[in-house]
Amino acid sequence: MILNYCFRKVVENFVKSREQYFNRFVGNISNQVLKNEEFLTEEDMPDLDTNPYKKEKQQCLLCRLNIQPDFKNVRLLSQFQSRYTGRIYGRHITGLCKNKQEKVEREILKAQNAGLMGYFTKDPRYVNDPPLFDPNRPLRPHKY
Repeated sequence: MILNYCFRKVVENFVKSREQYFNRFVGNISNQVLKNEEFLTEEDMPDLDTNPYKKEKQQCLLCRLNIQPDFKNVRLLSQFQSRYTGRIYGRHITGLCKNKQEKVEREILKAQNAGLMGYFTKDPRYVNDPPLFDPNRPLRPHKY
């Protein structure tokens, strides 16, 4: 509402300055002609309810694609495990939100306890899968 009021003031000031310009150089123009201009109609006014400069909310990969991690989906979970050490990558590397990262960690532990995933190595069948992220270039900086 405040933006709408401010925009109307800007338009009114523009009309006043235009009127002064025409009075000085063109001659006296009636206010009726200026009020009938196209830019003063209600349908031509911009929609100020939404912010056109607002950035889209950043979402993690799993939230954006609406994927729920499951301990039976070993191929997906192996993407979040190191190939050489079996460590689970952190949030700053995977780019996941806090909830999904915790869920992935729990599901990896379930899969390891069920014998579907290894503790220290990644299954060789899943080594050549396309990577979801680059572990050597974290998405967010880390303090270490």
